[in-house]
Amino acid sequence: IVAPEGTVVNAVPPAPVGGGNLELSQRIVDVVLGALARALPGRVPAGSQGTMNNLTIGGINPETGEPYTFYETIGGGMGARPDRDGLDGVHIHMTNTLNTPVEALELAYPLRVERYELRDGSGGAGKYRGGMGIRRDIRVLGHRAVVSLLADRRARGPWGLEGGAPGAPGEDFLIIDGEEKRIPAKGTVEVPPDGIISIRTPGGGGYGTSQT
Repeated sequence: IVAPEGTVVNAVPPAPVGGGNLELSQRIVDVVLGALARALPGRVPAGSQGTMNNLTIGGINPETGEPYTFYETIGGGMGARPDRDGLDGVHIHMTNTLNTPVEALELAYPLRVERYELRDGSGGAGKYRGGMGIRRDIRVLGHRAVVSLLADRRARGPWGLEGGAPGAPGEDFLIIDGEEKRIPAKGTVEVPPDGIISIRTPGGGGYGTSQT
């Protein structure tokens, strides 16, 4: 392995490395698989979501007066494989976390999950379809909260292979009184009482040319 000093895989101070394990590791796998796809055609899947969609919510619980912090990662679409569709709504490659059950989240925090569903149509088209991403909307109940997001694949979706279409990019919104405002995938925003943070994760790339 060659990892020259000063590159993203061998950073030196004062380079920021906060997302190195969480996000960069995902994209390194994408690069390796993309290279192997050329050397081993027919044996490598299309691009997967390529991010962990790290979400942190913090505030003061209005019922107890105590501070809280909630953190989770959110799955997305797996790239289609040479012989079958990609999996929907899962973590891929460099992750080992499970989803947070809605009941556990709502019992422990002053938050409510308004929507938790697959993003229909987010998987890339092809002979085999890319896996679908997830939409997860969380409402902040009766207090102001601070939300931090560290995610990727918002500008361009995961690549397809052998003529397959790319998956849909992710999107992130702050919803207040029904109005959606797009927010950056890397940053911090304040959410007013009863505001909703909406995370919509990428779909996986498709594999092969669609059959018509």
